[in-house]
Amino acid sequence: METWTELERATLASGDTLVLRERAGVFEIRCNGWDLMSSRAHASEERMAREALALLAGRTRPRILIGGLGMGFMLRAALDAAPGDARIEVAEIAPEIVAWNRGPLAPLAGRPLDDPRVTMRIGDVADVLGQGGPWDAILLDTDNGPGAIMLAGNAALYAREGLLAARGALARGGVLALWSADRSLAFEAILEGAGVDWRVVETPAAAGRAEPLHALYFIR
Repeated sequence: METWTELERATLASGDTLVLRERAGVFEIRCNGWDLMSSRAHASEERMAREALALLAGRTRPRILIGGLGMGFMLRAALDAAPGDARIEVAEIAPEIVAWNRGPLAPLAGRPLDDPRVTMRIGDVADVLGQGGPWDAILLDTDNGPGAIMLAGNAALYAREGLLAARGALARGGVLALWSADRSLAFEAILEGAGVDWRVVETPAAAGRAEPLHALYFIR
């Protein structure tokens, strides 16, 4: 079996370490030694973008905010589902991930950062939420979800205050979607306590496989 080749390494301002590696055409990004994302499994991210954008059908010039660039798969799915007059802003806290998406990862999702509808913003999506809006859709694919947080700073996004702030940044009738590696009963209790209209969908992580399942949360 081929071994992994480390392509890039980055240390964030928080002290956390990201590693981009490749083996036999498969790319992975690891955070502090743990799997964060892989080019083998992106069907759930794509489904979240498609379903969120379907809820905006008929809107003109929709504004969409994506928190977390990843390997560009969710952005690509959003671009494919969005109308030609859409405007999509992407907030990514790690400039190295943006550079990797313009470099070795660019072909994976068809170079979505080259689309003129996309504006790339380097920074914490929580800060972007407080500065802009309203957005018709907010798609959060940060960390591994509320039940598997790797970067401590992301925890606030899944707390009651963070959820209400995100919902408050939506246009009327907009949708907030959150990706999670697993269902989180603790997070669902927060949703219930916040009094928001929400639903969860469990969906395969990769096309053609029944498991593992990822969880997609949709809040109107």
